[in-house]
Amino acid sequence: MILSDIKRYLQEHRQASLNDLSLHFDTTPDAMRGMLEQWVHKGRVSRTILQAGCHKSCSACSCHAAVEIYAWRA
Repeated sequence: MILSDIKRYLQEHRQASLNDLSLHFDTTPDAMRGMLEQWVHKGRVSRTILQAGCHKSCSACSCHAAVEIYAWRA
């Protein structure tokens, strides 16, 4: 996989979560994050971190996990 594959995917889908990208390209989230960082650094991709949650403080579920969303900037 090369950076142009990631570019093409994000241009077609407009945005995707780190998890979706990792699954699509069959790589680990950390490896994918490193490749995406190249596009973020160039200003072509934006990263948004969404905090999910049920607004309870029990921490009994995984609903407090953050989701990274990457979007291609036109």
